[in-house]
Amino acid sequence: MKSWAMCFAVFAVWACSETELVSDFTGRETVYALQAASEYPVSGTVTFKERKDGQTTVLVELNGTSGPAQHPVHLHLGDLATADADIAALLTPLTAATGQSETRLARLADETAVTYTDLIGLRASVKIHLADIGPERDIILAAGNIGQAFAESVASGRTSVAICKSN
Repeated sequence: MKSWAMCFAVFAVWACSETELVSDFTGRETVYALQAASEYPVSGTVTFKERKDGQTTVLVELNGTSGPAQHPVHLHLGDLATADADIAALLTPLTAATGQSETRLARLADETAVTYTDLIGLRASVKIHLADIGPERDIILAAGNIGQAFAESVASGRTSVAICKSN
């Protein structure tokens, strides 16, 4: 009985220490759907998670990708239908084998500081491209509106996807 009590006490201390770890996140997060934007059968989500240090973790998760490819991920100003939309930020390329991309974002491409609240308020969209060069850069695997563009697209029902500006 004594050894059982000792094991329980050790487990209780371990369990408490595991649950008391301080998270890097505030608990605020917003998830948007990503829809297939070409003949490739992919879809997924983009999640914006507020960090305690003022940055935002942007996590893109796609279903339907495989292989060794790296797919460029862009945060564009304007909604999905905005032709030649400016790139607000280049996010970490999505690894096709895992279907994931994770970026810690504190500044936009023009060096403007950006917070979680700023990001989820932007009139913007996220697009995942097939490639970063050549004709395949104009093929968008998946895309989704975020922030104000998402709210507007829900109201209008708009779902078209425009080709991006090539820089």
